[in-house]
Amino acid sequence: MRLRIAITAVAAACALTAPLPAQADTPGLGDLTEARLTGGDLLRWDLRSTGVTARLRGLAPVSRNVVWASGSAGTVLRTADAGRTWQNVSPPGAGALQFRDIEAFGPDSAVALSIGEGTDSRVYRTDDAGRTWAETFRNDEPRAFYDCMAFFDRRHGLAMSDPVDGRFRILSTSDGGRTWAVLPSAGMPDALPGEAGFAASGQCLVTSGARDVWLAGGGAERARVFHSRDRGRTWTVADTPIPAGDPARGVFALAFRTPLQGIAVGGDFRDGQPSPNAGAYSGDGGATWRPARTPPPAYRSGVTLLPLAAIAVGPTGSDISFTGGRTWHTFDTGSFDTVSCTRDLSCWAAGEQGRVARLTLTHP
Repeated sequence: MRLRIAITAVAAACALTAPLPAQADTPGLGDLTEARLTGGDLLRWDLRSTGVTARLRGLAPVSRNVVWASGSAGTVLRTADAGRTWQNVSPPGAGALQFRDIEAFGPDSAVALSIGEGTDSRVYRTDDAGRTWAETFRNDEPRAFYDCMAFFDRRHGLAMSDPVDGRFRILSTSDGGRTWAVLPSAGMPDALPGEAGFAASGQCLVTSGARDVWLAGGGAERARVFHSRDRGRTWTVADTPIPAGDPARGVFALAFRTPLQGIAVGGDFRDGQPSPNAGAYSGDGGATWRPARTPPPAYRSGVTLLPLAAIAVGPTGSDISFTGGRTWHTFDTGSFDTVSCTRDLSCWAAGEQGRVARLTLTHP
């Protein structure tokens, strides 16, 4: 989106494509319930020092040990020991770029998206744990501004740009991000005046299953969510109750447990601005959205899923929902921009000043 301030994107490759198993890396996360927290268990973020001050809005945990993160100043980080140590594996010569989304396929392979107008929007891929990178896409359309990526599997993925000629632009790959092609725009509904995506957490474009993908919009008179059932060829669009009517407001992040059950978070990213109705949920694949009865208390930029819960994060705190996004409860007041869980239920968050943390559950 053109109005960026300090927004950065981070995406998680493995978190939201299917229901998560019950085997948890952190004991108790697999069967975490509201009753356990009210009974005295303590949910908190355990900070892990990264050694950098970049704002990390790109996050791609692969397993309990391997996590990739990306952000400002061309930064890409990787840990293979659960965050005890971090390697700076930033692509050479990329210091002026902002890597706001990263997707990881394993301990050695990842794809990173830099955002910005024109040629600042690029994609890089590594297959040797970040020792070398190949630039696989450089935007040559000066009006395009790419915000987020999402993958259906190790080969098939999409990236989205703010509207060009009145419609969101979709980039597609079928070889794991090694080559890309712009999809035809005929199946994309017209964008509203001022409508765009927010490169805030890498979660403005998310997938569930082999073909379903959703795109989050904002900055216009209505905050909307687009849905495609055919990997981005054709789309439908629905209004949400998330705050809108201003370039700083809209839907910032999405999470879908199945092709039907979804959560949206967002609001107004400006400091001190109220964000009523900052959460919404859908039970019909995004065709309709309902406001959370007890929404997050402020703007939230990232959201992810556990087997029995959802977690949202933003600059003013983290919230948990045990009701599919209908009600939220704050459990931390630290600043994070993005959040994601792996299939073995190791949950991570990242944000400003190089902050990366792992979710822990402490028993009384």
